[in-house]
Amino acid sequence: MTYCLGITVKEGLIAIADTRITAGNEMYSNKKISIHEINNHSLFIMTAGLRSVRDKAVTYFNQKIDEEESSYEYMFQAATAFGQMLKKVAQEDREALEKEGYQFNLHAIVGGQMPKDSEHKLFLIFPEGNWIEINDGLKYQIIGNSNYGKPLLNRNLSFDTPLKDALKMGFLSFDATQVSTNDVDYPIDVVVYEKGSFKAKEIRLYKEDMQKISDDWNLALRNSLETIEEYWMKSLLTLPSNDR
Repeated sequence: MTYCLGITVKEGLIAIADTRITAGNEMYSNKKISIHEINNHSLFIMTAGLRSVRDKAVTYFNQKIDEEESSYEYMFQAATAFGQMLKKVAQEDREALEKEGYQFNLHAIVGGQMPKDSEHKLFLIFPEGNWIEINDGLKYQIIGNSNYGKPLLNRNLSFDTPLKDALKMGFLSFDATQVSTNDVDYPIDVVVYEKGSFKAKEIRLYKEDMQKISDDWNLALRNSLETIEEYWMKSLLTLPSNDR
């Protein structure tokens, strides 16, 4: 399993991905996010699924850019192009992979801003190559292990959330997943795109970098628990006299 999160807010885009790869009984680390420069404009591709499918589709996408000197005017054109490369890989490899018991299951999140886009765009691309736009109605998308990271985002994230706060929520969403399952782990790659910059910034974070943030969040949760009203428990529990 994996954890890949894409967020879109008014001020920009965020992508967070763990780096754990599981191959049979072996586990290792590798990137799941790639940044692509197209005529001074950045876009990122983040994937969850079979590594061989991911690497081949990204390689084909890079080749398409180089050979055609592609200058996508809109992000939907770039998302469509990557979807076409995914279809190409499916035509070549799906049958053989499924005969060996592997599911052709690659999902991708593609984000950025091209010259004629009035604002940044984020897309979820399905294994079949088709896509949907993640916009202010959806706000975010998780591919991979989504069981633990959604509640905080559902409760707090809005399209008007400042980018820095959305980044905090994105990390805490990963943190909730990482402490709850053994198939998602550090290091994590984080990409941030600020609206109108046409450049994506990337950083890799290790557990020791974020341990204090995780500890502080755990403490904040425990402290918050103590502030919750207890009157509704009186018929169930023997409470201290000052709580009666």
